[in-house]
Amino acid sequence: MTDDEHRFTEMYDACRQRVWAFAVSRAGRQIADEVVSETFAIAWRRLDDVPEPPLPWLLGVARNVLRDNFRTEARRESFNAELRIWTDGAEGDIAEHVAERLSVLRAMAALPEDDREVLILVAWQGLTPRDAARVVGCSPTALRVRLHRARKRLIQAIDDNPPARAVHPRVRIAGEVAGKEMS
Repeated sequence: MTDDEHRFTEMYDACRQRVWAFAVSRAGRQIADEVVSETFAIAWRRLDDVPEPPLPWLLGVARNVLRDNFRTEARRESFNAELRIWTDGAEGDIAEHVAERLSVLRAMAALPEDDREVLILVAWQGLTPRDAARVVGCSPTALRVRLHRARKRLIQAIDDNPPARAVHPRVRIAGEVAGKEMS
């Protein structure tokens, strides 16, 4: 066992329970194990940065992991709630354009979060790729590549679940009546 492995093992054995207790007090038992794992993974990657005593530093890392998890979950829930509002509101409408819109929204919901973000910034927010790149924190060229790939995945998701061709009952009945009259 190397010195780093020995130091990490001692730190883990001495602090794991307290980091876990901190995570439980902030987020509950279901999330605590995940937070402890992520905290010690960060500690291993940054072992040279871990001061003595390590507990305060580890609790700070655990706090940041929890904060990041809460932010990610809040963004995901907010976006999914918005999509549900849009799709639930469109469920009762039978116009073809609404069915197509519903298909696009469902396809968007199925995309990874990074793809949705790029598509929303450019298509819905109207940002140029240069401005969207600033928001995302990458180069304009990288954003164009991400946008191209996100568009391809969106088209594929739409093709995998094409919109149902909704026909209003009156139109269907009128078509049936017209068909009978013509025969």
